[in-house]
Amino acid sequence: MSSRREQQSRRRSFIRELLAKEVFTNQSALRARLEKAGFDVTQSSLSRDLRSVGAAKAGGAYRLVETVATEGRSIAASGSKIRSMRKAGPNLLVLETSIGAAQIVAVDIDRAGFDEVVGTVAGDDTIFVATASGADQKRLIPLLESLSQGGNHVA
Repeated sequence: MSSRREQQSRRRSFIRELLAKEVFTNQSALRARLEKAGFDVTQSSLSRDLRSVGAAKAGGAYRLVETVATEGRSIAASGSKIRSMRKAGPNLLVLETSIGAAQIVAVDIDRAGFDEVVGTVAGDDTIFVATASGADQKRLIPLLESLSQGGNHVA
């Protein structure tokens, strides 16, 4: 009998294989495919699995971030997709991106390991970036501005 951690590891590996070969436009279809292969997974676990394997919804389908990106891509490449930034209180920044780029940019921000970032929430062309404090927000703004097109300044 395998442990829950081993099952999770096998499931995540299988998800990576599926995303590399097949197109899934929603989590329900992916979940059905996993269940057909013998993996019992809840929607919330699947969401965590997708984040863990580095998948994001881009162009209407879930994809591994590295398959969307060109080789050698960095947070700087994602920064070029940031069109504008504005404060939404002392602990939240709202970033507007190119259409379809928000999830990829958010994953890159998360992976960049900025100490100032508590977390991100991404839609299609908008990202909410949460910071623990106003001071963290103030430190983060110039970092993101230096990456964005033409050094877009916070409104």
